[in-house]
Amino acid sequence: MDHECRIKRNEPLKSGYWRIVFEAPEIAAAARGGQFVHVKITPMKDRILRRPFSISNADPVTGELTVVYKVVGHGTAELSQMRAGESCRILGPLGNAYTVPDAETFPILVAGGYGTAALYLTAKNAPQKGILLLGARTKDDLILVEDFEKLGFEVRIATNDGSVGHKGFVTELLAGALEGRDKSKCLVCGCGPTPMLLALGKLTLEQKIRAELSLDQHMCCGVGACFACVVKIKDPALPDGWRYSRSCKEGPVYNATEVYYG
Repeated sequence: MDHECRIKRNEPLKSGYWRIVFEAPEIAAAARGGQFVHVKITPMKDRILRRPFSISNADPVTGELTVVYKVVGHGTAELSQMRAGESCRILGPLGNAYTVPDAETFPILVAGGYGTAALYLTAKNAPQKGILLLGARTKDDLILVEDFEKLGFEVRIATNDGSVGHKGFVTELLAGALEGRDKSKCLVCGCGPTPMLLALGKLTLEQKIRAELSLDQHMCCGVGACFACVVKIKDPALPDGWRYSRSCKEGPVYNATEVYYG
């Protein structure tokens, strides 16, 4: 499960976003959309904790594992300075995955910010190409739009400032995506900020649509030992009706019916 993985490419996308491709045949062969990897960033000798990253793409034929990340702190800054030929120790694939839609299922993917990265592999493996609803603060935070379009997905965009597409929240696009469709044959997969996902989950429950949400939190160990990444899920057997769930182990993907919205 812990692999030494050589970097094949590490390139900037836009606005602080990067795409890194590792040579990781064992992980690429086993990875499914929604899972993540835990990366030990080699130059960080004085900081022992690994960094979790959603798996963006995995090719079992070439053995390539792709991660999309944003430079937001010391760890990702160090990762952006690594070059082809260098290597990292990687644990993975870890966590639960999205359900792979079957040929009869119409996928509606809902992403906030670079939640698009975590949804790409699910989109690639879906027999029927559907709709990506993509939300971001501004046009500078929109990534991988052309990648999804090349897969055959229709991309509908919402930005908080109205710089591209609908001005408002991405969840406001869901009604239009469902219009005229058989809801029983739709599957909504969401990834993004927690408030967006909770709002999305409530909407899908109201509409009685199957939905799965990636509720990943800040992680330390990545394997369920430290309980740093817990989220609330329903448990009718307990007095308050909920319990903590380790998103790294029991998630990060949960069925919307499991999530506690109180």
